[in-house]
Amino acid sequence: MDFNSKLSGIFYADKDIPTEFTLPSLVHQREYLSNGEMREWNGPVHEVFSPVCIHTENGLERKLIGSYPVCTEKEAMESLDAAVAAYNNGRGEWPTMGLAERINCVERFTGKMIEQKDIIVKLIMWEIGKSVADSNKEFDRTVEYIYATIDSLKNLDRDSSGFEIVDGIAAQVRRSPLGVVLCMGPFNYPLNETFTTLIPALIMGNTILFKPPKFGTLLHYPLQEAFRDCFPKGVVNVIYGRGNAIVPGLMQSGKINVLTLIGSSKVANELKKSHPKVNRLRAVLGLDAKNAAIVTSNADISLAVKETLSGSLSFNGQRCTALKIVWVHRSKVDLFLSEFSKAVAELKYGMPWEKGVSLTPLPETNKIEYLNSCIEDAQLHGAQVVNENGGQSAGSFFYPAVVYPVNNKMKLYYEEQFGPIVPVVPFDDLEETISYLIESTHGQQVSIFSEDAGEVAALIDPLVNQVSRVNINSQCQRGPDVFPFTGRKDSAEGTLSVADAIRSFSIRSLVAFKMNDSNKQLINQIVKEDTSNFLSTKFIF
Repeated sequence: MDFNSKLSGIFYADKDIPTEFTLPSLVHQREYLSNGEMREWNGPVHEVFSPVCIHTENGLERKLIGSYPVCTEKEAMESLDAAVAAYNNGRGEWPTMGLAERINCVERFTGKMIEQKDIIVKLIMWEIGKSVADSNKEFDRTVEYIYATIDSLKNLDRDSSGFEIVDGIAAQVRRSPLGVVLCMGPFNYPLNETFTTLIPALIMGNTILFKPPKFGTLLHYPLQEAFRDCFPKGVVNVIYGRGNAIVPGLMQSGKINVLTLIGSSKVANELKKSHPKVNRLRAVLGLDAKNAAIVTSNADISLAVKETLSGSLSFNGQRCTALKIVWVHRSKVDLFLSEFSKAVAELKYGMPWEKGVSLTPLPETNKIEYLNSCIEDAQLHGAQVVNENGGQSAGSFFYPAVVYPVNNKMKLYYEEQFGPIVPVVPFDDLEETISYLIESTHGQQVSIFSEDAGEVAALIDPLVNQVSRVNINSQCQRGPDVFPFTGRKDSAEGTLSVADAIRSFSIRSLVAFKMNDSNKQLINQIVKEDTSNFLSTKFIF
């Protein structure tokens, strides 16, 4: 059997898919959450086809799993009006609610979310082709993130529960919400990375307009009634439709106070420019990245291969933190390529429900054509696919390609391929790698592989001023979630982590007064009678 036939053979006939991993039924969504109610939708819908293909009489075809509303700017603006009304210039029920009550609402929501775990995990798997093991991890990590956010906020509030006195002036400093947040998450972590912005924004007292990603849309449907039941009317609103049709109008309204987007820098730039009051707009953005690995002449090659394999091909390389270009010292490049190609050949590939699977089908419909164009461009400029069967495809599956030697004439040198291609560049002098990172428009992370302390130190000092995280003898990654996650240049704006996200979606506000007898009596009365949620010495345990 040739390899192409073998790749086709990884797909199932519909009747052969294990029952335990099938969806109970097609998910045809005909309602959406807006202004505290599930509104019916009778207009156009978008059909959702899984990256998982099935064998049919016509060959391999993507499996239909459901559909969702394609709303218009009219419905989006109605949801925006609901969020604006719920915030009510900071006077709404949610932004003025006591922190303990807001935390209670989020905890109730999390409990209802956990009840929906089975269907959400299946939808992650079916919608984006993520393995069932990783889909479970994404759900569990999201729940952990919510509880960690609550704990972090309690600690922050405890630190703010007293008064500071300086030069005869006393003040209580707390964090206040910013207003209406437009939240747009990515398809590769459609639950986790969406909620790492949505939940902190929500718990700080902001109101939310949430647009699900293009892939990974249906999985948010089972949570909308929980949002409706756990939060006041208009606090969470879910908008649907073509992004280029509904989002520009929202921004042009000037009523969006915070834009949070995990996606392309080009889109972020256009949206920010369309806001009429840019100085009033806060942006929290996770954008493009072209993270590099630097494998020096003093590297442990087996360790470098292990980490770069996971770093470049986990979830088919569809991670913003993935290693997207690998620089290897010329003295070690033959050994590295040989060992790396062997390691790729050992990766299990197949359907996302199969145990131990590492490589799965791709959700983007035109992705394979793009990946092929990258390889053709590299070959035109002198590179080759060096691993056996690299770049072959069937249906929606693309087998990883290790491309060498990559140079600055190729798309793979500059572009974030966001897929299972591993470009390898040989180098003679470490200055070449530093220059690459200086000239790059991206600045998220880098991985250094070396056993020489002096060499590592000489790379750390220039590179921390080019990227926001330098990983030593390990792949690039986001976690642990308590660590800051950000980037320089076109890779990010703002910082995310459990603690940083709370700060990103709020601003420090204070109440100050001169320490005279009249003011002390006044403030003591307010605190004693508990008539202000802001001015309070209550301690949240």
